[in-house]
Amino acid sequence: MFNAMLIEKDDQGYRTTVKKVNEAVLPEGDVTVKVLYSTLNYKDALAITGKAPVVRSFPMVPGIDLVGIVESSDSDKFSVGDTVLLNGFGVGEVHCGGLATKARLKSDWLIALPSAFTPRQAMAIGTAGYTAMLCVIALEKNGVTPDKGDILVTGANGGVGSFAIAILAKLGYSVVASTGRVDESDYLKKLGASEIIDRAMLSEPGRPLAKERWAGAVDSVGSHTLANVCASLRYGGTVAACGLAQGMELPASVAPFILRGVTLAGIDSVMRPLADRVEAWQRLADIIDPSLFADIVNEVSLTEAVDVANQLMEGKVRGRVVVDVNR
Repeated sequence: MFNAMLIEKDDQGYRTTVKKVNEAVLPEGDVTVKVLYSTLNYKDALAITGKAPVVRSFPMVPGIDLVGIVESSDSDKFSVGDTVLLNGFGVGEVHCGGLATKARLKSDWLIALPSAFTPRQAMAIGTAGYTAMLCVIALEKNGVTPDKGDILVTGANGGVGSFAIAILAKLGYSVVASTGRVDESDYLKKLGASEIIDRAMLSEPGRPLAKERWAGAVDSVGSHTLANVCASLRYGGTVAACGLAQGMELPASVAPFILRGVTLAGIDSVMRPLADRVEAWQRLADIIDPSLFADIVNEVSLTEAVDVANQLMEGKVRGRVVVDVNR
């Protein structure tokens, strides 16, 4: 038996509780991990609250991120005692995830914990920071350099937004943060934002083409916000799109793409090839200042995480939530 957050759906309804779970619930895998920390991401909150059909089979242990120590291994890639890290690959959706004290996983999904980070720091970064790094890499590969102009980050108070601001600022970019919580301006400026704008400027239906402003953007919001970001990119600009907090639809026109040569770069973090993951985590190790974690991270216990997931869905959580699954 081990402690886990368990999502169940049956005649009694959809519910999420923290309880003792039999190891028989764990799916097949060639590596068993003693989990040290997990996280709460937007997708985790959707799964825990049932606000969207994230979970594909029941019962399910949520948690798309985890870091832990290998307890047993039938793989030649990892040995007992290795500290490993996982982001995505359907874990917490179709395969039991990290919000538990034990996980059984496929070795192909795991990477070794970068030596630059402690296990807690790795989960402070988690999928949010890893996705933010993938977005920045996409901007770089499309020629968006610091001298090209301002970079917009939407959903700035969230995990992806917070890390995107910090990474971009450290690399010398001028960052404009879009948020619905302008009262958090001091926090965003401490991360490195040079300007704060209200998300209302972007969240309503807009024109097919707007005044050119952004050299590039990182968008975790989607819907009208992403459409307006595209419409206001400078000629040759790129937006890295990685989320749908406002909605999945994209009510945009082709005008920015055929008249300004704008690039819409889709960023998937779930099934990303291993080489891209290693590159992103190495870049994070080179860029992230450990002092950042004090401002960006809140830590909760496994039993507290259900309530915090509801707060996250209500837009009341800033930055990153690290879950200590062993308390």
